[in-house]
Parts: sequence; structure tokens; C-alpha cells
Amino acid sequence: MTLATAPTAGATHSPRAHALDLLLTRHSPWPLAEPIPSETELQRAFAAAMCAPDHGALRPWRFVLIRGAARERLGDLFVQAARLRDPADDAERFRRKALVAPLLVAVVAHVQPHPKVPEIEQTVATGAAAMNLLNALHLQGYGCFWVSGPNAYDATVHAGLGLAGNERLLGFVYVGTPQNTGQRPAERADPAPHVREWRGPGA
Repeated sequence: MTLATAPTAGATHSPRAHALDLLLTRHSPWPLAEPIPSETELQRAFAAAMCAPDHGALRPWRFVLIRGAARERLGDLFVQAARLRDPADDAERFRRKALVAPLLVAVVAHVQPHPKVPEIEQTVATGAAAMNLLNALHLQGYGCFWVSGPNAYDATVHAGLGLAGNERLLGFVYVGTPQNTGQRPAERADPAPHVREWRGPGA
């Protein structure tokens, strides 16, 4: 079983098949620059995020938009956090991480106590919503990549972003227009080793 990465030239596709062809071209382009999605395009992307599978209809995801001058302030926050983690580290390098795309979206899991929906399910649902967001932006012609790293798990960053005690930062989605238009997705791995069929215990 081999995964195709592009539509067949000259083939006629239904809208759904065409959408799948586009999804198969999704990758993490670099670098990103202006323009960023319009408010209407962002609205549509967040509407797609709201379609994520969600046990209990808790909608545990929260998204925090960071753009314009706010990226500079995020860079200051990253530097502050890095210095507290390790005073000997080159903290200034973390400032650049806030400036490499014109729009950042912090992905936050707003975990709520629930007798039937544990934290792991709410976290996974938030990840699914974020993936819907990435795919929707990709389908509208924008580039995105998802970054975690030490800043995603840092209490100073959490406090600076105003996260509550029951909220988990899952990373930042960087958004913009790809500048390297010739960049193509890396060769996709064959999904076969990652998929198996179960036929019963011991079968």
C-alpha cells in the first residue's frame, strides 16, 4: 500500500476527491511571510476546527492569536522564560522563534473535570481541532507548521499568555504565505507498516 502525494495529471475528480488530493500535499513549508489569512479565511479555518471529534461535546480547545507587535512581546516572554530555565543559555535565540511567521496561534487544551471524558481525551480532541485548523488553512493556500519545544511547557510562558491552571499549551501553529513556492512535501512513508487488522484474540 503506497500513499499518493499528488493528483494524477489530467484526471477528473469530484470535489471531495480533489480536496483529498490537496490534503495529500500538506507539509510544513519554510519560510513563511505576509500575507496572512483574512478575517473571513480565519473564521472558516476556526469553523473547521470546531468540527473535530469531541467526546461529550466539551469543546476543550482554545486558540490564542498572536500577530503584529504582539509577536515582539511574545519574543520578550520567550527570552524571559529561557533565562529563568537556564541563565547560561543563549536566551536571545528564543526571541527569533516568535518572529519567524507573521501569525502564531497558540493551541490550548482547556481541560474540564468530567466523569466520562478524561484529560487524555480532551487533549487529543484539542489536537484534532488544531489539525483541522492546519488543514483548513492549507486548503485556502496558506502554509502552516506546528512547533512545541520548551516554550510550550514553560510556566512563565503559560502565565504570560494568561492560561488558567487547568489549561495545557500544546504548542504554536505558525501561519503565513510560503515563500519557497518550489518546495514540495518530503516523500511520504508507506502507511502499511503503521496499519494492521485485528481478527480476534490470538488470531
